[in-house]
Amino acid sequence: MVGTRDERVGPLSDIRVLAIEQYGAGPFGSMQLADLGAEVIKIEDPNVGGDVGRYVPPYAEGEDSLFFESFNRGKRSLTLDLSTAAGRGAFTDLVSVSDAVYSNLRGDVPERLGITYRDLAEYNPAIVCCSLSGFGMTGPRREQGGYDYILQALAGWMTLTGEPGGPPAKTGLSLVDFSGGLYAGLAMLAAVHQARRDGKGTDCDISLFEAALAMLSYLGTWHLTAAYSPARTTLSAHPSLVPFQVFEASDSWIVVAAPKEKFFIRLATALQREDLSTDPRFVDFAARDEHRDALLAELEPIFRSRTAAEWSEILAAHGVPSGTVQSVQEAMRDPQTLARGSVIEVQHPRWGTVRQVATPLRVAGHHAPPARAPQRGEHTRSVLTELIGYTEGRLAELEEGGAFGPVAAFRDPTDVPTTEALG
Repeated sequence: MVGTRDERVGPLSDIRVLAIEQYGAGPFGSMQLADLGAEVIKIEDPNVGGDVGRYVPPYAEGEDSLFFESFNRGKRSLTLDLSTAAGRGAFTDLVSVSDAVYSNLRGDVPERLGITYRDLAEYNPAIVCCSLSGFGMTGPRREQGGYDYILQALAGWMTLTGEPGGPPAKTGLSLVDFSGGLYAGLAMLAAVHQARRDGKGTDCDISLFEAALAMLSYLGTWHLTAAYSPARTTLSAHPSLVPFQVFEASDSWIVVAAPKEKFFIRLATALQREDLSTDPRFVDFAARDEHRDALLAELEPIFRSRTAAEWSEILAAHGVPSGTVQSVQEAMRDPQTLARGSVIEVQHPRWGTVRQVATPLRVAGHHAPPARAPQRGEHTRSVLTELIGYTEGRLAELEEGGAFGPVAAFRDPTDVPTTEALG
């Protein structure tokens, strides 16, 4: 039946999303939806080889990359040139049987491409049009592209990261992209809920810049309300809670935190320095912040006297929040990682077994079944025939009209081209 959902499970299995997305931020957000069971259909432009994430090194070959696998598991791929009348017609037919159009393009592009609610409401009055862009669809920067590294600079993050006196530094992960994707996914779900309740869709206008500003959180509030000037701290210390930082042990590093008064008392006991918890200089949050240097002068030699593993055991026994600084390799092998099934395996026609981090989203016991990312255009035929009832004759007309671009749209997922074949 036209519009029938594919066989999916999960809390979002009744939601269909058309994703005009690329690279990291947009695909990261829509992958969370797919992990929860939503049907996410990537619409890939054949004129540029589809999602640019397919070609990101170092682990890239042909149209496949492990970068792309990390952002697109569980989705379907449809090759479609929206600049052609044939491609546009197929797209609007899909809009009529979908819940949302989700994109991450430059802020001025959704209007130019005709994927705002005003453009699509005639095909589906309940459609939600969610735009994730660098700077939003309004404002002086709307026509500028936004990339994580640049946005970390503009939003002040790089003045907070690293050691005092060092050069500006970004975070080790693309946290603006990730948080922006999560905000966009949340906004889209809220809008779909509203559309189902009220029968009318809407636009969502999410920007990576505003996501980065929002992530400043209490630092932004302190600055805006009390003229606080955030600055870098030595050894990644919390700006006001002491101790809450990394300490050097005899062999490596450990993070120790006392975010409540009871934890500092426990820490003093664990270190066999009960006198620290009664010292007037360290008796509460404010006192410890004021006398930070004096307290750290007491603590640092103590932590250097044992290994990080020894301190971890001692602090855990006393209920003090702490964690050794692990490598990525160690984190992937952590007993908690293994116990929670946080590493999954999927089979891929080029890469063989791909191991990756599972979704942290666990709702009512739902676990997304492992599913690889799609080959470009892998689902073009099935999407158009199953969802909107296109016949083989209609597909031929679309191909003749350039809807699928200059390359074959109906690829066999096991027919993986070589780099040479791709030119």
